[in-house]
Amino acid sequence: MKSLDQFISQMKESARLVQAKDVGSATALIQQALAQAGLMPGQPGQSAQSDHAAKDAATAFVDINPAPNWQSLLRKGQASMRAAGVMRDVDGDDDVAVVDEAAAGSFVGGVFSNSCGRRRYKLYIPAQASSTPRPLIVMLHGCTQNPDDFALGTGMNQLAEEANCLVLYPEQDSASNRTQCWNWFEPGHQARDAGEPGIIAGMTRQIIKEHGADPAQVFVAGMSAGGAMAALMGADYPELFAAVGVHSGLPAGSGRDMITGLQAMKKPGKGRALREAVPVIVFHGATDHVVAPANGDAVLQQYVGAHAGLRATPLTVRHDDAAHGGRRCRRSTWRDEAGKAMAEHWVVQGAGHAWAGGNAAGSHTDAAGPCASREMLRFFLGREQ
Repeated sequence: MKSLDQFISQMKESARLVQAKDVGSATALIQQALAQAGLMPGQPGQSAQSDHAAKDAATAFVDINPAPNWQSLLRKGQASMRAAGVMRDVDGDDDVAVVDEAAAGSFVGGVFSNSCGRRRYKLYIPAQASSTPRPLIVMLHGCTQNPDDFALGTGMNQLAEEANCLVLYPEQDSASNRTQCWNWFEPGHQARDAGEPGIIAGMTRQIIKEHGADPAQVFVAGMSAGGAMAALMGADYPELFAAVGVHSGLPAGSGRDMITGLQAMKKPGKGRALREAVPVIVFHGATDHVVAPANGDAVLQQYVGAHAGLRATPLTVRHDDAAHGGRRCRRSTWRDEAGKAMAEHWVVQGAGHAWAGGNAAGSHTDAAGPCASREMLRFFLGREQ
């Protein structure tokens, strides 16, 4: 964001105008702030929004990265997607799914609901059979993303096929957040068995039961807003998730509302203290201007602080083969007394707010650097490198 301080100031002023019942001025200021930040296209000649729409805009959370071209095509019509060869029919009906020829399994959709709410999801089921319960990876997308986009961009389905893992992609909807961000910055979505954490946990338990996943090998990872929500899930459900992956995210409990959430993105706090912590792997671009890299350090401090007797073993790793694009990385590992890795921190030099080693066909990805998906899967499954 070109000027986060200015954006925050404008949002605070719009909130004051709403409180003063000057909704028209608040709406105009919000639209101006979003347009200046490149977050909303210009809409000349549009009349002022209703009071309800203005309040929605005042509480919306935003991300500044553009959606991939195939998402733009989808908004224009599914026929253009089929013609472009990016999407295909599913089971002969009118639904479409993103083409990912590298993943040979099934990518099926579903809906989950409980007392905390209702969300759609996609589930990747490997093509190969398994004689034992499979591990389950829960992947939480970032703002403006959806399960198809996130799966394609991270390449996690292809890796899950190799490792014979199930992958669950909960989907945030625009009715709950205008830009499909998980509401990690709202108190109503920061507690166990409440709001979105309660939905995600309930959905995870249902998939474990229905698909015979291994309850001892259930992991959660996410990008940006999804990374912040993954940190919350690990903090609130240490008995459910065996490890957490946070890419370009924030510590659990970073914000109290949209404004403090935006402030935490630029100047991170410590987050809340954890009584119990699971292993965590953190990725962050060293030049991330959306979520400050110090947030990666804060996630590590939050999780490592809940463990006793860990020792850090900093390593400098350089990936210079074609697959990794030659980015330099700093990797630090925290091990327990038995030598088991309990925390791992990757700082990717020259990388911004994007999934490292991702597929350019998806949004918020950087093809250069180490493959975050592969490294997370290695960490989750306890494979040494």
